[in-house]
Amino acid sequence: MDTAEILKKVRQIEIQTNKLVSETFAGEYLSAFKGQGIEFAEVREYTSGDDVRAIDWNVTARTGVPFIKKYNETRELTLVIACDVSASQRFGSVDKLKQETAAELAALFAFSAMRNNDKVGLLLFSDKIELFVPPKKGKKHILRLIRELVAFEPQGHGTDMALALKTLVQVLRRQGILVLISDYLSPLEQFEKPLKLAAKKFDLIPVVVTDKLERGLPACAACMTVVDPETGQEGTLALTAAMNQRLQEDARQRTENLTKLFNPLKVEPITVDTAQPAADPVIAFFRRRTRQLKR
Repeated sequence: MDTAEILKKVRQIEIQTNKLVSETFAGEYLSAFKGQGIEFAEVREYTSGDDVRAIDWNVTARTGVPFIKKYNETRELTLVIACDVSASQRFGSVDKLKQETAAELAALFAFSAMRNNDKVGLLLFSDKIELFVPPKKGKKHILRLIRELVAFEPQGHGTDMALALKTLVQVLRRQGILVLISDYLSPLEQFEKPLKLAAKKFDLIPVVVTDKLERGLPACAACMTVVDPETGQEGTLALTAAMNQRLQEDARQRTENLTKLFNPLKVEPITVDTAQPAADPVIAFFRRRTRQLKR
């Protein structure tokens, strides 16, 4: 894309996302994510029913009247979006590529965070760390992140999620929210351990971007020329019933394996198909999470 096309695409995402955030996302995001801690606000006189553990004994001793400490939740969060930009993201069988869906998803999270005055950072990875933008605030910063997601040309073709996760664990000192956007097609054993470490440090939100052609072949053709975008290998695929059944089974097994990985970590993934509006599953996730926090 040339500069004019990039700016047009960024503007389209900004307009679409701002409308969604204004109407729905900002409040859902605020409800779904707690602040990082508490900060001291003031002391006040003890009243019946207050928690005795909150009594400020120094002030109480000076005044002879029991006082308690009051605290406010520290609302400010740090959100980091780690986005897979490997060659497999340049695939889509309907209207959008997986990388376009990923950019829309990242924009929804980023603008929601901006509305709540949170810092937002970005890491793009393939089989190497392609780009890291440290967390900052402000609309100009968010638009820069969206521009990178739309226009960035990665050098690598493969996927090394383990490297991305290890890098974030080392680089980010503060705890925060980590949104990890990928198709998760890499073998689980390659990133299972780093994912577990990241889940201990961050509020980890895996976002799985899928395409319907990865779950089943079209019935309208006898064969198909296919190219592995990460290796460049090309071949002809016979669209037999057996082949379609195998593809469906592989997709089912991959989903099952991811569930087995995420569940013990108490991590709930968001699954988004390229054929559906990116916002719908994210809103559903926010609402489920809010209900869980209220229990």
